[in-house]
Amino acid sequence: LSPPQVSKNILKFLKTFLGLIRILQIVFGAGLWVTIAANKYEGSIHFVLFVAVLFWLLTLALFFLTLLDKQDLVPLLGGERWLATNLAHDVAAAVLYLPAVAVMIYKTDRNSYCNLEQYKHLCLYKVYLTAAVFACLCCLAYLLSVIYGAYRKCRGEQTVI
Repeated sequence: LSPPQVSKNILKFLKTFLGLIRILQIVFGAGLWVTIAANKYEGSIHFVLFVAVLFWLLTLALFFLTLLDKQDLVPLLGGERWLATNLAHDVAAAVLYLPAVAVMIYKTDRNSYCNLEQYKHLCLYKVYLTAAVFACLCCLAYLLSVIYGAYRKCRGEQTVI
């Protein structure tokens, strides 16, 4: 492909629903793991951080492979299987983000007692609340992507763009 053709493909992908939702997934995922990693965390928060970082990296890879139209270079998963690959990724992300959301809501609720001005000790309530919001937004973005991918797959489409 010539450079103008590559630019055309990039713009074309960025204007699609999947291109836009991938950008949101990357931004919300980064917000989630940065919020957690920048603060003290323990226990089940490790699972949330694992899910956030894993799917942030995988989504970044899918995004750039699709953006640069290089999905054919991925053995076994690329080419005509690329839509199914994206759908499987999104289903896995949505399924693993659901318990991550539950963990963040639980941790937020457990720390709600320290949300008082008079409380002078380290309080992670606002951190957990922020992380819970980012986790919910990530889960929603992946669920929307699942619905969109399943709809396209049911229509018999095979390409992402």
